[in-house]
Amino acid sequence: MKYLLLLTGFLILIYSGKYLVRSSISIARHFNIPRIVIGITIVALGTSAPELLVSLSAALKGHPDVAIYNIIGSNIANIALVLAIASMVYPVVVQPFTLRFDWSVMFGVSLLLYAFLLNNELEGFEGLILLAFLATAVFFFIYFGKKGKVKVEDKEEQENMKLWVAIVLVFVTSAGLALGANLLVDNAIIIATGFGISERVISVSLIAVGTSIPELTTSVIAALHKESDISIGNIIGSNLFNIGFVLGITALISPIPVNPLAVEFDLLIMLGMALLLFLMLIIPRKLVLARWKGFLIFVSYLVYLYLIIERVN
Repeated sequence: MKYLLLLTGFLILIYSGKYLVRSSISIARHFNIPRIVIGITIVALGTSAPELLVSLSAALKGHPDVAIYNIIGSNIANIALVLAIASMVYPVVVQPFTLRFDWSVMFGVSLLLYAFLLNNELEGFEGLILLAFLATAVFFFIYFGKKGKVKVEDKEEQENMKLWVAIVLVFVTSAGLALGANLLVDNAIIIATGFGISERVISVSLIAVGTSIPELTTSVIAALHKESDISIGNIIGSNLFNIGFVLGITALISPIPVNPLAVEFDLLIMLGMALLLFLMLIIPRKLVLARWKGFLIFVSYLVYLYLIIERVN
């Protein structure tokens, strides 16, 4: 049964990711909004649903390490696993404004989180600041998108669905991503435990990767459709929502004590992955995350997992 549920979760993720991309592109076309804006807002919010569910549940049940490591691990995986694999499927082309503004916002909120966690606790008022940062960022994403700072590309090969259908599909597929990720993670943990894999190793690897599966599904499907703006927007937006929305709300509900190792090691890795992405986008072929670049970033993720496993054993 656990293998059947694992497969069911995987199939739900695939189809939810497919129709989330299609409906989001349709909404973008209806309102003449650039795909990058849709990727950073609607798609990112939908694919951040598993992180929100996991972190809120962990905080309410008194497991602060799970709440914080889930977000840090997921943000690392979003860049070094999800975007890396998407770029290996099809090279991701990034618009100049995306690199200058969107990446800077993502890196800025990451630095803000690092500053807040230096005292090894994320307090309620700091969660409120993170939420305010997110709201301001989303406002400017939409503002610059409507002002034409970001190029709108209209690809007519996809049939445009009705607006109300697209909006309903966004909600349905976002819920599908959360359900699929939950089935996949829970049953993967059961199977892994059955093979004698340490629960500590599972918590720092499978849970973080598992909650990034919606991003992976959505970004790879977008890459297959050559929708680079959805791929990169999904990752930048998801990392932003993970910190600003998920941790912001979680800290407001219950202050999160933080393991010093998270600040001394994992948060630095998260910042390092963001910087590595920036470097890969400016050299040597500017604004293109080619397949070989994606492969190098993916290798860095494997190294990170190895170091994590070594540290917990």
